[in-house]
Amino acid sequence: MKNTIIIIPTRLGAKRFPNKPLAKINGLPMIIHVLNRAKESQIGEVLVATPDDEIFDIVKENGGNAILTKSDHPSGSDRIYEVYIKKLKNSNVDLIINLQGDMPNIKPNSISKLEKLMRTNECDIGTLASNIKDKNDISDTNVVKVEMSETLKNNDFFMAKDFFRIKKDLNHEKIYHHIGIYAFTNIALTKYVKFSRSKLEIERNLEQMRALENNLIIKVGLSDSSPLGIDTKEDLEKISKEMKSL
Repeated sequence: MKNTIIIIPTRLGAKRFPNKPLAKINGLPMIIHVLNRAKESQIGEVLVATPDDEIFDIVKENGGNAILTKSDHPSGSDRIYEVYIKKLKNSNVDLIINLQGDMPNIKPNSISKLEKLMRTNECDIGTLASNIKDKNDISDTNVVKVEMSETLKNNDFFMAKDFFRIKKDLNHEKIYHHIGIYAFTNIALTKYVKFSRSKLEIERNLEQMRALENNLIIKVGLSDSSPLGIDTKEDLEKISKEMKSL
């Protein structure tokens, strides 16, 4: 029997927004909102991977499962691999979803859609993107974009051409807002962490570039929503208002 697990890598030491996972959104820490959305997808066990006792304790207090990791991982995907090796290598888990811990308003059905796409297609890594509705996002370095060779429609799952924050000479019809979620096969995750950090991964501060530069196949599905990744206190205020109205 094949199993999927969702692992949420998170830490307190983010440079742009220290202690971000514990920032309150309508009275609840951000990491707990993300944990709840993952549970609501109902596709498998959910774990939080963190080097910080404070996050570990908050997750446990709110009925979640957490695992303490080393503090020196270069990316979230390296952090989830530590959990895979510690807890899951000898299990029947064959699909590991890395859900970034700063998207409290991601829709559970987006998570389950990615899992379904991975189960019905062949690739190393799967992720999601959405249509860009605000043209200002094209030049916003906090918004990660994915460039496709083909236009994405609802049930498509096509190969990614590139990921970036800002870029010149774009065909805007094939540029999408990248959503911070990755589904790895267990084989792909094991390959990924054995590669050294790549040139573009470091330059762009985008962990997925390590996969692309080492010829792992990343496919992209279309999401009907654009969850806001929180990078600033202004983002936090915006999403607090949005989630209060839900």
